[in-house]
Amino acid sequence: MLNPKMWASMRQGLSRGLSRNMKGKKIDIAGIYPPITTPFTATAEVDYGKLEENLNKLSTFPFRGFVVQGSTGEFPFLTSIERLEVVSRARQAIPKDKLLIAGSGCESTQATVEMTVSMAQVGADAAMVVTPCYYRGRMSSAALIHHYTKVADLSPIPVVLYSVPANTGLDLPMDAVVTLSQHPNIIGIKDSGGDVTKIGLMVHKTSRQDFQVLAGSVGFLLASYAVGAVGGICGLANVLGAQVCQLERLCLTGQWEAARTLQHRLIEPNTAVTRRFGIPGMKKTMDWFGYYGGPCRAPLQELSPTEEEALRLDFSNNGWL
Repeated sequence: MLNPKMWASMRQGLSRGLSRNMKGKKIDIAGIYPPITTPFTATAEVDYGKLEENLNKLSTFPFRGFVVQGSTGEFPFLTSIERLEVVSRARQAIPKDKLLIAGSGCESTQATVEMTVSMAQVGADAAMVVTPCYYRGRMSSAALIHHYTKVADLSPIPVVLYSVPANTGLDLPMDAVVTLSQHPNIIGIKDSGGDVTKIGLMVHKTSRQDFQVLAGSVGFLLASYAVGAVGGICGLANVLGAQVCQLERLCLTGQWEAARTLQHRLIEPNTAVTRRFGIPGMKKTMDWFGYYGGPCRAPLQELSPTEEEALRLDFSNNGWL
C-alpha cells in the first residue's frame, strides 16, 4: 500500500500540470474530494459539533481535500450567513495540507462574486461555482462565459466550474468550457453530467491550458481517469472513503483489472446515495457507517422503510454491509 506522501507525488506526476490563480500561486486540484454533508439537529439547526466530528473522521483518509457547500451540503437550504459559517468551521477542522473548495454559486453574478469573496475571507482555497439556472432558457454560452469571467476576474481565489445538469437542468456547453479554461483564475471543472465522451473531449480541448477536469461521481470515476481526468468529487467518499481512494490508486498505477472490479462494486451504492435516494439516502448511510448523517432540512424528507431497505440492499449486495 502506498503511503499518503507517495500518493501525492503520483498525483502530481500524472496530472497535467499545476493550475495557477491570478496572483501566481500554484494549486493542483488532482485527487479525491468528498463533498461533505451539512449536519442538522432535530430542530433543523446546523450542528457544527457534528460537522467537526465528521471532518475529523474523514481526515484520516488520503483525500486531496474537501468540498464544502456543494450540492451534497444542501447549500440551497442554508442562509448566506450559515453557508459562510459552515465553511469557516470546516476550515478550522480540516488539516492545513488539505484543500478546502467552497461552493459559492448563487443565481446572480453580483451575489456570486460577493459570496466568493466572503468564502475566501473565511478560509476557502478555491471556489466551486455552479451554473446559474433559474432562467435557464437565457443561459446561453455567452451569458455563462460573461458570468464566470466576471466572477473569476474579481475572485481572490481560484475558481472551479461546476456543471450538474441533474440538479440544474443545464449542462455547461463545451464551447463555454473551452473559452473559460483560458482564464488565468479558472483552474478546472467538476463535471457531474456522466458523459465520459464529453469529459474526454473536454480534457483534449483544454490540454494547452492549466485546466484540470474532475469527475463529479465515483460512478464514472474509472472511465474519467482513462480519458484524462485528474480526480473526482465523489459523494460516496463520505461513507466509503478508503474504497474510493483505493480506486484512485489502482487507476493511477495502471492496475485496470482490479480497478474495474472495484468500480463495478461501487456503481450501485453510488447510484443509491445520489440519483436514487439523494441526500436522505446519503445521510442514512452515513449513520450506518459511523458518521453523523442525521436529518435533512425540509422540504427533503426521510426515507420510507421500503426505501431504507432498498438502500441497504444496494450496499449489502456489493459486500459493503
